[in-house]
Amino acid sequence: MIRVEIDVMLARRKMKLKDLAEEIGLSVTNLSLLKTGKAKGVRFETLAAICQALDCQPGDLLVYEN
Repeated sequence: MIRVEIDVMLARRKMKLKDLAEEIGLSVTNLSLLKTGKAKGVRFETLAAICQALDCQPGDLLVYEN
C-alpha cells in the first residue's frame, strides 16, 4: 500500500492545501483526493510540480507500507 503524506509536507512548509493547489494549477478537489489516498494515480508532471512547490523529493510524499 502506498501512503501519501502531502499533509505532512504542507505542515512542515506551513502551507495550506488551497495555496498549493493554486501554485501548481490543480483543483483543490483533485489535490484533496490525492492527499487522502483516494486517487487512482498521479501523473509524474503533477508529482514534479508538487515537489517543486514544496521543495521536496517524491519519497517525502509517497511512503510504501506492507
